[in-house]
Order: sequence, then structure tokens, then C-alpha cells
Amino acid sequence: MALKPTIYKAQIELADSDRHCYESLAMTLAQHPSETVERMGVRLLAFCLNNARGLQFTRGLSTTDEPDLWRHSDGGELEQWIEVGQPEEPRLRKATGRAREVMVYAFGKSAATWWKLNGEAIAALPRLQVWQIDWDDAQALAEMVTRTMQLNISVAGGVIYIDNGSASISVEPTRLH
Repeated sequence: MALKPTIYKAQIELADSDRHCYESLAMTLAQHPSETVERMGVRLLAFCLNNARGLQFTRGLSTTDEPDLWRHSDGGELEQWIEVGQPEEPRLRKATGRAREVMVYAFGKSAATWWKLNGEAIAALPRLQVWQIDWDDAQALAEMVTRTMQLNISVAGGVIYIDNGSASISVEPTRLH
């Protein structure tokens, strides 16, 4: 019998002054049985940082031909492809051929090594941005994740401030490319 995903509900007050995006978001996230809470937290953060009409979570880890998030235009064209983790260069090459913009949010203890080994090939791809979330920040974010969560997320000057009413953290992603 296959394991089922764990369902999380999030109420988010988003104030992104860098992009002039102010929203109240209510979302449901499915955590794949093989997905860590840290990865799911970074997926949620990637959604907030790229929030726009049409942005959606995909089937993610359960399918190989979809990113973690994507956004289509009203005409059905793939506008944005967003990966979380440390994707391989061939996957990103395919993504840049399909989408107008590709974003990667790398995290994990080995993210710096991943970039050192793959950065040159990945940086040669068009329409691609790569950001690194510090592993300690991903772990702190994971500690704020609960099955039913209410978060205030503010972005100012490239720094992300996250508060859940009892704890707060700041995350400053590093742009690798």
C-alpha cells in the first residue's frame, strides 16, 4: 500500500515591499512521504517569493516532468518554472527550453558543493536564476511549520522576515546566478 501525503494548511499574510505584492494567502500543501519538512518549508517560501496570478504547486516529487511550482499565462504558455533543491543541469536545460523564466531555490548541507560542481554548466543556461537558502535558515523555517499554520512573511531589501506569533526568523537568500 502506497503512503499518502501529509496535508498542511497555511494562512499567510504576505507583504513583499521589494515586488509591491501584498496578499492574504490561504493554501493547502501536500508533503510527499519522501519529502522533508525543510524542503516543504522552502517550497512554501518559494511560492511566497514568486506569488503571482496563476502560480501553482505541482505534483512535485511524484512526477519527473514537472517542477515544484509553475505559472502559466492565460493563454496556457509556461511562464515560470520553479525548482526547489539541487536539480541536475539536464533538467534545468529542459526547463529553460520550456519556460520563459526558471528559478532554483537550492538548500541543504551540500548546496555549496552542488553549486561548485554544477554552477558553471548551470550558469550557462538562459533565463535562469539560482538562489541559495542557508541550511540553518531552512531548519529554522521547518521548526515553524505545523499542520495548521499562520505566518506573517515580509520581504524588504532582499531579507525575508517570517513570524508565526511565537517565533520569528529572518532569511537572506544568496543569489548564486
